[in-house]
Amino acid sequence: MMDRRSYLRMGSIAALGSLSWSDVLRLRAAAPARDLSIIHLFLAGGLSHLDTFDMKLNGDAKYRGPFKAISTSVAGLQVCEHLPLTAKRADKYTVIRSMTHKQSAHGAAQTLWLSGHDALPTVLAPAIGSVVMKELGPRNELPGYVFVPQPRGNNARAGFLGPRFNPFSAGEVNVAKYAVRDMDLPMGVDWARVERRRGLQALVDEKIRRYDTTDTFETLDAYYQSAFDLMKSPLAKKAFDVGQEPEKLRERYGRTSMGQGCLLARRLVEAGVRFVTVARGDNAWDHHGNIFPTLANDFLPELDKAFATLLDDLGERGMLDSTLVIVSGEFGRTAEINVNAGRDHWPNCYSLVLAGGGVPGGLVWGASDADGMYVKERPVEIPDLAATIFAKLGIDPRKEYVSNIGRPFRVADGKALEFLL
Repeated sequence: MMDRRSYLRMGSIAALGSLSWSDVLRLRAAAPARDLSIIHLFLAGGLSHLDTFDMKLNGDAKYRGPFKAISTSVAGLQVCEHLPLTAKRADKYTVIRSMTHKQSAHGAAQTLWLSGHDALPTVLAPAIGSVVMKELGPRNELPGYVFVPQPRGNNARAGFLGPRFNPFSAGEVNVAKYAVRDMDLPMGVDWARVERRRGLQALVDEKIRRYDTTDTFETLDAYYQSAFDLMKSPLAKKAFDVGQEPEKLRERYGRTSMGQGCLLARRLVEAGVRFVTVARGDNAWDHHGNIFPTLANDFLPELDKAFATLLDDLGERGMLDSTLVIVSGEFGRTAEINVNAGRDHWPNCYSLVLAGGGVPGGLVWGASDADGMYVKERPVEIPDLAATIFAKLGIDPRKEYVSNIGRPFRVADGKALEFLL
């Protein structure tokens, strides 16, 4: 007789792949939702699934890269040789090899990934982190949603929910004497002077506010209050101070954008932030040329150290069960290697990794075809993943907002995935 984990690993629950909200409520009644935090390692530009988590060593030779596959801590699961630390922790994460969508341009794909909705010309969909911030609110004076280093364009922002739910930009962490911008008062200004200025501002605002029909002042007040709370908060100053971490741990994470960003994310979640997105920069993973030495010498070692150490650090602090870690790009890369020795955009089939937050470890869900071009079984779409995230947080994915054009807008259009709940 098989235990449940073996049953899951064999992928024998395909018929139970997604659930309605009533099913989710039934499951939650048996196992109540926890107060989760989320860390999203967003590999903007597009991670090559074929050179990392879904290598096709028996596929068409003209599509194969030079990398070898190595065994992991889970029997039968292999990953790229340039992810040795990640391989040793395979019992802690799930790999989905059947992600799919139809958006092949960065902007549209990133909007879909970060919001759970296709981009529309008339509606600026709110990012998942913004919805979480609106529905659950901040836990303390720290922002509920933080982006490291900063969001690119509007697809990580709050859209029609309004600027008050935008992410807080933490800036580039991998710099000497990292500090969040504007967390300290300017030289020569003390808090007594600040409070006097705020008093004068309030008098002026009160005169003008009666004519404001766009909630502009309410939004500005929220911004100002958030800024003042951060500047006056010892908790915030401590949370953003990665310099307090032991040098040995900082080296384990890696002195890189992703490594130090992950360390900051752990500190922020530990201090109470609900949702942290960590990226390396604008479409940094968009490897249309020279992909193999670039991955081998730079990007994969950086990701390997950052992700593996993050899992260890969260686990050692008793935080992994209450923190969902997501590793994804906005799409995968083509099986075909182009004339510039790179791979191009490919949304039809790609992989992502999830760990912590009650997600089963040692599981591979779904499969691609022999060359990693198309989903072979158990496709997973982003709206379903978004619905799953909301369900795990106790947010009803069916909830509707009124959008900026006056029409109903559902929080998530998909159905929660049972195997992740």
